[in-house]
Amino acid sequence: MKAMIRVRMGSHDAHYGGNLVDGAKMLQLFGDVATELLIQNDGDEGLFKAYDSVEFLAPVYAGDYIEAIGEIVNIGNSSRKMIFEARKVIVPRFDISDSAADVLEDPIIVCKASGTCVVPKDKQRY
Repeated sequence: MKAMIRVRMGSHDAHYGGNLVDGAKMLQLFGDVATELLIQNDGDEGLFKAYDSVEFLAPVYAGDYIEAIGEIVNIGNSSRKMIFEARKVIVPRFDISDSAADVLEDPIIVCKASGTCVVPKDKQRY
């Protein structure tokens, strides 16, 4: 089971100099993907228990479009093991004009993570 969201990083997401977006924003996107996966699988939002690993691989800037994907890779009684990947798929081209942008032929992986979510037995509907 997989889920995906695509979002444009805005100036309100930029936390550091040079319009750099805080890496925690990728974890927020992964949390939203995890919630969708749990709803699809169990009919309940569940809870994110822990990340096993998080790797920040490339910078993200305001104006970038990020595609966050996730997949349930193991299902226990109440636990759901998931893997996530965030990719930069569109970048602004301020060197051309204020409104120019390019779709990347080869998306750039900006973050990878794995973690575990839990849906209590009494909340599972499927």
